[in-house]
Amino acid sequence: MTRNPSAARIRLGTRASALARWQAEWVASRLRELGVEVVLIPITTMGDRNREGAIGALGGRGVFTKELQNALLEDRIDLAVHSLKDLPTEEVPGLCLAAVPERGPVGDAFVSPRYASFDALPAGAVVGTGSFRRRAQLLFARPNLTFHDVRGNVDTRLRKLDEGRCDALILAQAGLERLGLGNRVTQQLPLALLMPAVGQGALGLETRAEDREVCSTVEKLDHPETHAAVLAERSLLAALKGGCLAPIAAWGRVERGVLTLSARVTHPSGAEQLDAEASAAPDQAVALGRQVAEALRARGAERLIEAARRPDEPSPRNEAHRAAD
Repeated sequence: MTRNPSAARIRLGTRASALARWQAEWVASRLRELGVEVVLIPITTMGDRNREGAIGALGGRGVFTKELQNALLEDRIDLAVHSLKDLPTEEVPGLCLAAVPERGPVGDAFVSPRYASFDALPAGAVVGTGSFRRRAQLLFARPNLTFHDVRGNVDTRLRKLDEGRCDALILAQAGLERLGLGNRVTQQLPLALLMPAVGQGALGLETRAEDREVCSTVEKLDHPETHAAVLAERSLLAALKGGCLAPIAAWGRVERGVLTLSARVTHPSGAEQLDAEASAAPDQAVALGRQVAEALRARGAERLIEAARRPDEPSPRNEAHRAAD
């Protein structure tokens, strides 16, 4: 297989969505500041081709990343830029996560033209989100809400909201701000209410492991504190074997030289929620993720994760609601 003869020119693979293009252009501009010529190569993923219905119906893992990784392995591109929350934790032989730039906003946003806050939603209000993680945590807080699966790019979701298909949307704060849509944010949801997805707000820059010239160039965009934080989060997710669609949330951050990892597992019905937290040195990120995963496992996290794999099974909370009706 041929290799990129010089890191002075990098072929950067990107999905076609507006947010993916923004991410790719942002990385390309940083590389160009280093004197590197960058050519954007459009790649269509399974998740892009199938925009209706639940992501889980597509198989879940890698629906937004697999084609980009294949393009790397086949030497059609030299660099892939991922939303890190979409990147499965399983390592792909021949590829490496060369850099994680500084993270954007980590949390989620409440967007509604009718209600001033999440707490202001009336019973029975319809909230749009395609995320099991968001749905489960918000049901834990407000079991009297109704959730509608909303997919598509950010503009498509906002259009569905404006058309009245739901009363509110829950979207990543980082995505809205990166697209210049920060004015649509009604409320920044507190992390105590809604903990983010693993890797949320961060970008993952993936290259071929053998392409040392490109790797060494891309590594200059790395932000060590962000890298340590997401490494701990991804280590936790891998240890719990939940996959990126399970109702698992995590928030890693480095403060005053100490890496802290908070994590949460929620029953898909919102009937039960488990939290754990621990701290360590940043260079112990992988071990910290495993430590917090073990703490959650000891409290019964595997049972909640398994419940997410059986979505049609009646939940304790749903049964309670039926009894009360």
